[in-house]
Amino acid sequence: MLSPSAHIDTFARDNLPPVDQWPEFNLEMFDYPDHLNAAFELTDKMVSAGFGDNTALIGNGRRRTYKELTDWSNRLAHALVEDLGVKPGNRVLIRSANNPAMVACWLAATKVGAVVVNTMPLLRAAELRKYIEMAKIDFALCDSRLSEEMRACEEDFPKLMVKEFDGTSNHNAELDQLALEKPVQFHSVKTGRDDVALLSFTSGSTGEPKATMHFHRDLMIVADGYAKEVLNVSETDVFVGSPPLAFTFGLGGLAIFPLRFGAAATLLEDASPPNLIEIIQKYKATVCFTAPTAYRVMLQAMDEGANLSSLRAAVSAGETLPAPIYEDWKAKTGKPMLDGIGATELLHIFISNRFEDHKPSCTGKPVTGYEAKVVNEHGQDVPEGEIGRLAVRGPTGCRYLNDKRQKLYVIDGWNITGDSFSRDSEGYFHFAARNDDMIISSGYNIAGPEVEAALLAHEAVSECAVIGIPDEERGEIVEAHIVLNGEKIGDQTLTKALQDHVKSIIAPYKYPRSIIYKKTLPKTQTGKIQRFRLKANHK
Repeated sequence: MLSPSAHIDTFARDNLPPVDQWPEFNLEMFDYPDHLNAAFELTDKMVSAGFGDNTALIGNGRRRTYKELTDWSNRLAHALVEDLGVKPGNRVLIRSANNPAMVACWLAATKVGAVVVNTMPLLRAAELRKYIEMAKIDFALCDSRLSEEMRACEEDFPKLMVKEFDGTSNHNAELDQLALEKPVQFHSVKTGRDDVALLSFTSGSTGEPKATMHFHRDLMIVADGYAKEVLNVSETDVFVGSPPLAFTFGLGGLAIFPLRFGAAATLLEDASPPNLIEIIQKYKATVCFTAPTAYRVMLQAMDEGANLSSLRAAVSAGETLPAPIYEDWKAKTGKPMLDGIGATELLHIFISNRFEDHKPSCTGKPVTGYEAKVVNEHGQDVPEGEIGRLAVRGPTGCRYLNDKRQKLYVIDGWNITGDSFSRDSEGYFHFAARNDDMIISSGYNIAGPEVEAALLAHEAVSECAVIGIPDEERGEIVEAHIVLNGEKIGDQTLTKALQDHVKSIIAPYKYPRSIIYKKTLPKTQTGKIQRFRLKANHK
């Protein structure tokens, strides 16, 4: 039974999937009141709890306290209601890179009861139009430096109201000017705990976007669950990372988690992997969020004088963490790297290693409140050690906005994540591949990431991506796309050496029969390797 809604615009609740298509939810650990506003919990309530003078956000050359962030977001909230006419339930798109102003806008829109759609700065008008149409968006808040693509959308959507803000926090844009003289007190809308607070778009394997729907309670659950249990966040923590706030991995790790516990979030637009080492040292960061490929770049950029002693946790997610990166990080820093897996559909990480329990080539065990199993295509449990489809259920789960693919993701109450895993006799989960990245060659199932890990253990290899390509004789063969270290030359001699190296580490039938040397690999903004783009060359 859903809690009472405060939404005047009922679009989000009207477009939830039918309840009989929802996953089963385990909410025993999370008892929130009927009325819950996530942004109020992360700002005004933190000030009331005594955190007002703590640093909340670091960025654009200054630190902002919880009191300053609360006042800022409240002024913006007044502007949204009084000048823009935003009503509870309206969808508000935010277009920005990672910076304090984006967080302030997200909080303000959430406080007024809007449903927020955070978007990446790299999106173009054609992609933004899809979001606007699907989510029936009438309001957009845009960093003035990124306005061109947003303004192009206005031509197709006459009702769309675009207001620019200054992402450099100089408060020179129109939205900033509207907010400057507003009161610092704002009565946050008493949204229902089951009111949709966030629409997060994900492309999936087809490229057609899907909007995942997250309630106010969900934003609190990922902090009160994973961040509290696994990361043990405290007010002394300083968070840093590279994932965009537009992705739930970034929104959780760089906004929700620190703000829930009185900690500080470092939001820098230049937080690229090579820069993260300097950023960690400068701000004495304690928790870092990024993808495995980014950690590998950080390791390569790390000199002997690097001092990462402040860092207590390096969280890795987004794709599998190869054992060589885990081992190298541990050897160079002496600190653990906590591998985990999450999904936009479930908002954040649901299986993870722990500080006291972590090892290479292992994703760990379910976060408290979640349960997971490995099943075959018929939904039946597979034996220990066998690879199958990962099924998960817990306090968060998939709800797509008016999308027939809901039935494909949720089966018999379980979220079927699209990942291939195995579970060992001790209950640890081990990633094999994305379901569509499994390679079947001569009847053998080959997990691309396992081959990648073997290749990465060779000194000549900087980065690699393994895919399956069509082959008349074997059905598919393993093909490796490799970026070499330094001045290494990709010739036939090296190719044979790499193939022999793989054969010496894992079963010989898994070795890459084709090796292609590249200067770079295609990646998303978060550092995920886009294997589908490599596969497209063989279609």
